[in-house]
Amino acid sequence: MTRLPIAWRALWAAAAALATAGPASAAEPMAKLVPGYGQITFVTKQMGVPVEGAFKKFDAQIAFDPQKPEGGTVSMQIDMGSATLGVPQSDAELPKAPWFDTARFPKANFQSSAIKSLGSGHFEVAGKLTIKGTTQYVMVPVTITQASGQSVATGSFTIQRLAFKIGEGEWTDTSMVGDDVQVRFKLVLAGLRPI
Repeated sequence: MTRLPIAWRALWAAAAALATAGPASAAEPMAKLVPGYGQITFVTKQMGVPVEGAFKKFDAQIAFDPQKPEGGTVSMQIDMGSATLGVPQSDAELPKAPWFDTARFPKANFQSSAIKSLGSGHFEVAGKLTIKGTTQYVMVPVTITQASGQSVATGSFTIQRLAFKIGEGEWTDTSMVGDDVQVRFKLVLAGLRPI
């Protein structure tokens, strides 16, 4: 008779341990950006000539296991006031209302909704991109390479600036500034599990 309560206590202890361990083991590992090594650039055309700019400040929260990507999430914030085209006159215009309107919309945000492995370090990340208060669904191809304990995630995708109300008023003329904008990124990460 004394063994039954002990056995029940053991079962309850095991059940409690599993209940506690379940969510913790299901949680995806966090990877961190390595400061100073990543870059986000954008390429547009002005009167048919490619012009490249960059965002100098951005951050990301990455909870992602490359071997089980379906449960992962990626969230990114971009400081729109850090945009530069490398030309002082142009840089002075970017924060203004017709373009990024950084006074009202200081950050752009990306939040993933699904991550799919395509094999050999290639992934497809779907999610919502919000710029200037407008949200669009985007599909982002990502390639991850690993060496010396670090991971490098690279990729590019194209958005239409007018869909995000970037370049309003007279700047909606796409013969002056093209509608397509290619976004390119290179993120250096620490703490990502092996592919």
